[in-house]
Amino acid sequence: MQSVFYPAGRISERYDIKGCEVSRWVEPAPEGSPLVLVLKDLNFQGKTINLGPQRSWLLRQMELDTTFLRELNVLDYSLLMAFQLLHEDEKGSSSNLIIRMARSMHGVQSSEEPGSQNRRLLPDTSNAIHILDGPEQRYFLGLVDLATVYGLRKRLEHLWKTLRYPGRTFSTVSPARYASRLCQWMEAHTTE
Repeated sequence: MQSVFYPAGRISERYDIKGCEVSRWVEPAPEGSPLVLVLKDLNFQGKTINLGPQRSWLLRQMELDTTFLRELNVLDYSLLMAFQLLHEDEKGSSSNLIIRMARSMHGVQSSEEPGSQNRRLLPDTSNAIHILDGPEQRYFLGLVDLATVYGLRKRLEHLWKTLRYPGRTFSTVSPARYASRLCQWMEAHTTE
């Protein structure tokens, strides 16, 4: 989690998203509590991620990443997300985080390069992450827990959960269904 939620300063919310509903609720910490909880899918109901023009890039990147994981026969991974409110001087396309970093590192004074807002940040540290700035918030994003293969054990678990939770969505499904469902979740919960 530290590699996705870095730097952690000013992060207001954290989520572990699988695109399903069974066992996907965490009781929020009481107001003013020092506990830092990672919330789940059902905690995100009624919320959206406002990415502006970067939405199409993120949806395409999710499709590419989940296709790769599907081809490896992997499932049960999570999209970790964290939100951080932008300061007033960070808002607007000319103050994009990547552009500000590039200018400070390389003295670049030119206008924004096409697609530069989608580069991987902090490549020279142990915490390379995806960060996207929306109009009001910064989003930290990363896929984690990539080691579960859809073998016999997971197939049997899928059968058991189908009987136990009829008509409900749960994490143990085929890699193709898992990838598709996570991409659909992202599409349904993001706006331009």
